[in-house]
Amino acid sequence: RYSQEYYGVKIRNETDYKLTNEVLDPSKLEINKDNIIIYQTHSCESYTASEKYPYNPTGNYRTTDLNYTVTRVGTELESQLKNYNYNVVHSTDYHDYPAYNGSYMRSLKTVENMLKTTPSDIIIDLHRDAVGSRSDYAPTVKIGEEEAAQIMFVIGTNNGGLWHPNWNQNLKFAVKVQEKAEEMYPGLFKPIMLTKSRYNQHTGKYANIIEVGATGNTLEQCLTSMKYLAKVMGEAIK
Repeated sequence: RYSQEYYGVKIRNETDYKLTNEVLDPSKLEINKDNIIIYQTHSCESYTASEKYPYNPTGNYRTTDLNYTVTRVGTELESQLKNYNYNVVHSTDYHDYPAYNGSYMRSLKTVENMLKTTPSDIIIDLHRDAVGSRSDYAPTVKIGEEEAAQIMFVIGTNNGGLWHPNWNQNLKFAVKVQEKAEEMYPGLFKPIMLTKSRYNQHTGKYANIIEVGATGNTLEQCLTSMKYLAKVMGEAIK
């Protein structure tokens, strides 16, 4: 579902803000590409087990073995982006284990510490879509002969009352990347979700959440989508 469209980029606006063309126009962004930061607030989010990637769950679509979680997807995105000569720093720290509550407070400390040594405009918090009413929900897109998990930007705002002066920059960045994705690999992205929550995105000029797949997707599909996401970013921010 989406509430409006901007040059092929669909947006689901869950805030009170009116999204004019001026609010969405990414044409004047100035992006420092020296460093890219990747982390996972919900490090233990996992997928449907497959023959290639079997695992023993330690929760409902969760495992503490990070080789089978969204953290492994983050490692793949790191590797793929490095193919385009970006300097990528990836945190594989647990933020939702042993306790799920407080995940965002712990990941905020991680990002703040990373920024002390690695100044970065682009900050990516990778997630997997949460368990919904259907645990077999597996959004995919066919690219060539490959099945890739669909991905989605979740952009926070200050509409919930938390200080977040740069949310509009974050949104413009998502629009810029997704415009390029629609040109290169239509359907790779689901509509951008703009929310009232902040999600630690006040930490960077172009901070965002990218949800990769859902509970029904396999890890293979999610790793595949990182190859195409890196290609899109390589074109969008070069």
